[in-house]
Amino acid sequence: MRNKRKLLIEQLDQKLQPFQKTEMVLVPAKGWINTIRTALNMTMAQLGAKLKITRQGVRNIEESEAKGSISIKSLKEVGEALDLKLVYGFVPKDGTIDNLISLKAEKLAEKIVLRTNQNMKLENQGIGDKNINETIKELANEIKREMKKSLWD
Repeated sequence: MRNKRKLLIEQLDQKLQPFQKTEMVLVPAKGWINTIRTALNMTMAQLGAKLKITRQGVRNIEESEAKGSISIKSLKEVGEALDLKLVYGFVPKDGTIDNLISLKAEKLAEKIVLRTNQNMKLENQGIGDKNINETIKELANEIKREMKKSLWD
């Protein structure tokens, strides 16, 4: 099961790799629909005809996209009407899915080890800083290897 999960993560990272190299895409202030329609010199009435809705319907769609409340279904429909493909997905902010898992595992391990060490110090059984760092790394590797659900709490 662990090997299958590791393979899935590797495959996902490979699929997301092309998006890692691009700078963050900023959504235009008026939204993509308005920006593309305007760049194509297409009127709201023309786009409305393709979507079989009124000019006001196009205005509502553009406004809902600009506010971030448009549905994916509506975006797909507009894309098809414009002969464009909708691209949708999530890309890790820093690096890969594997890096995300590693960072979460390290944070969880640090929390566990420091809390445990604090309790041990109260009983005069604490471990030194060097051992703390080693213990954190070992626990992080174990958490990552086992992909415990507590990783996402």
